[in-house]
Amino acid sequence: MTVDVPDIADDESAIAIVSGEPFLELPEDLYIPPEALHVFLETFEGPLDLLLYLIRKQNLDILNIPIAHITRQYMTYINAMTDLQLELAAEYLLMAALLAEIKSRMLLPRQVDPEGEEEDPRAVLIRRLQEYERIKKAAEELAEIPRMERDIFIATVDTSTVSVHKIQPEVQLQDIVLALQGVLRRVEQLSHHIITKEPLSVRERMVLIMGRLEDTSSFLFTRLFTQQEGKAGVVVTFLAILELSKAELIEILQAEPFGELRVRLRSGKTL
Repeated sequence: MTVDVPDIADDESAIAIVSGEPFLELPEDLYIPPEALHVFLETFEGPLDLLLYLIRKQNLDILNIPIAHITRQYMTYINAMTDLQLELAAEYLLMAALLAEIKSRMLLPRQVDPEGEEEDPRAVLIRRLQEYERIKKAAEELAEIPRMERDIFIATVDTSTVSVHKIQPEVQLQDIVLALQGVLRRVEQLSHHIITKEPLSVRERMVLIMGRLEDTSSFLFTRLFTQQEGKAGVVVTFLAILELSKAELIEILQAEPFGELRVRLRSGKTL
């Protein structure tokens, strides 16, 4: 047997379509359990949670609780749970007894303590409700904080099977010229009047650069220049670097685009 959703265009009064035939009313022998269509919307974590819900729902003052009204609302909820055959915790019944006790004490003449203050039977319940409300609010604020494995998840990637080949960029002449211009600008900022000038030799500077490169794997391009020598020293050093590069005695490298230039000896090369 197949049950289809009724086609309103065919028969708006049909409850269901069974084997192509519309049913206009429920069968008399159809058994529906009493609790089959019950929907329980509100759930509470305990009797204090239920009381706080009833107070906030009706915008009541927690410091001046109308015990008789709240007790009736509370007992209505208890009776509903009983009618729905739900398991009723003992603490709910204990709270019902406490409300009944407070209600009866409100009807009796109140006792006055030695200091002349009148004791309110609701005081203990009010303090418990206020404390529970503070704890519940703090718990809700904590629950809103992002939590690992609930709101935040750690992403992991297996890179063991990934092969990355990094292509070293070629050094263009323009990059070398730009690097030289940067060195010249810094030298110009520190330039001063020179009384005497010693002659500078490109050949001697080539030997000096080769000696400095023998002690290290690579050297920063800018550290090969000495600012105290002024522009003349920068030019001589630059010419020496170009001569060494032309003779294939050194290599000028750049690890990444726009990165700093480095200079190193070619393997097995000496001056």
